[in-house]
Amino acid sequence: MQNKIWLKRREDISRDTIAEFAADHGLPPLIATVLLNRGITDAEKVNAYLKKTLDGIHNPYLLPDMQAAVDRILPAIASGEKIVVYGDYDVDGITATALLVHFLRGIGANVDYYIPDRKNEGYGINVKAISQLSKLGTKLMVTVDCGITATGEVELAKTMGMDVIVTDHHLCKEKLPNAIAVVDAKRPDSEYPFDALAGVGVAFKLMLAVVKALGKSTKEYFFRYVDFAAIGTIADVVTLLDENRVIVEKGLAKLANSEYIGIRTLIETAGLNKKPVDSTAIAFSIAPRLNATGRLGSAKTAVELLLCEEEEKARELAQQLEQENLERRETEQIILKEAQELIAQDADFDKKQVIVLAKRDWHHGVIGIVASRIHDLYYRPCIIISLDEKGNGKGSGRSIPGLNLFEALEDSQELLTNYGGHAAAAGLGIAEEDLEAFTARINAYANSILTEEDKIPKILIDSELGIRHITLENAKLLSCLEPFGTDNEKPVFCIRNVPVSQVARVGAEGIHLRLVLAEGVQAVWFRMGAVADALKPGDRVDVAFSLEVNAFREKEMPQMMIRDLKKRA
Repeated sequence: MQNKIWLKRREDISRDTIAEFAADHGLPPLIATVLLNRGITDAEKVNAYLKKTLDGIHNPYLLPDMQAAVDRILPAIASGEKIVVYGDYDVDGITATALLVHFLRGIGANVDYYIPDRKNEGYGINVKAISQLSKLGTKLMVTVDCGITATGEVELAKTMGMDVIVTDHHLCKEKLPNAIAVVDAKRPDSEYPFDALAGVGVAFKLMLAVVKALGKSTKEYFFRYVDFAAIGTIADVVTLLDENRVIVEKGLAKLANSEYIGIRTLIETAGLNKKPVDSTAIAFSIAPRLNATGRLGSAKTAVELLLCEEEEKARELAQQLEQENLERRETEQIILKEAQELIAQDADFDKKQVIVLAKRDWHHGVIGIVASRIHDLYYRPCIIISLDEKGNGKGSGRSIPGLNLFEALEDSQELLTNYGGHAAAAGLGIAEEDLEAFTARINAYANSILTEEDKIPKILIDSELGIRHITLENAKLLSCLEPFGTDNEKPVFCIRNVPVSQVARVGAEGIHLRLVLAEGVQAVWFRMGAVADALKPGDRVDVAFSLEVNAFREKEMPQMMIRDLKKRA
């Protein structure tokens, strides 16, 4: 049990404010509390948040350069020009690629796709790929989930006779690519009302814009492709507010009966075909399977599965993803174990604010996952670096809220061959001989930034509840707030000084903790079975938790999913 700090999400909201807001909007107090905590305060926002209707989907033509993109795509389709959708090897790029290729093929386009190899080509558009696509007769390249910084590569494509349409959702540099169109809501001149679409979200809006120009039903095509968009949006961990919330809610509802053989087979292979697929299932079961092939091999396998129209072929591809996901997990566990061994051997580890670990031949495709695991275990910024035989290092980092990782790397930039990212996650390149100096430099920077409080993990509490509030009715009420994800996390509540009736370790090898609290309330804490050794019936505890419905053998009951627990003295 870590010594986590519990903080009330909003200290300025009184019981009277909650009661008045609940009465004004006809809401249960529990729901009113959560909405107020998230700043959803006026009638229009409350209605949009709870109802999640298509009214919340913005006009695609409000995106910058959308008209120019459509004006170039339509004649390319009509004349049979060779179009290539150029994607990325993560789930966002994979789903965006599959969505756009499937749509364009369906309306008669001559279209293919290209996704770079993570190991040999890296992220984004590259010179070798442009040359290859040009030789294959490509006349129009449409990027998805990449391209916004590829100014030189777009110029090269133009000299080779290729027009380029960039669709992306990443931050822009001062100079935009000189493309036919640059469709990105993060452009400084963008007037689009929402700038947090995933890459697949932007591709989805491009599809809707083309549909509208063709005079077809945008509603029909919205529902035809929204499952692709939902998977990529959840996997890319973008904010689940505004129209992303509508896309994900409608996409999840469709997934159970998706018309796409590949999606159905993927769900079945993941063992999710007998229960509703929610955002958690996408994030922890579907996304890793789609991601694994791009991490260890070629992302084409995942794209082909999503495009597949034959049952037997789909099962074959899904099994291939399943195997690669198992290999990814095994590789991840090996690297995690080796990383922890390096930590154990470091006599100065406790003095370091930033964990920097490097080893030759760690697979670059999974070092980001390992960085996340180390970050979670030690609650410190962590950078994992894979070194090749020439001493070139490729690193991936994760940080805690108190340290902006991008700014930390910026402070060490003279020791790096490249770097990029944002506050919470970033990547870098480094020469092996500069590792020691870099470790010292970034730790010195962190020492100047981090406070002692920054180093303690925090849990944001929506409200304190009593044991009488742990009901099936309240657990079901909270489901109206789904889908949960970034900026719309599952509500977390706390209950204090509650007695423990039963303590048990459950799951394989007793990995999980199960408690029965007062009045028979069930509580589960994943991967914390060892805590059972510190508890006994009669102990009194404070618990931070989310509240869910546990459906077992056709019987439903409320269940507390423990986030943290403090034993009373």
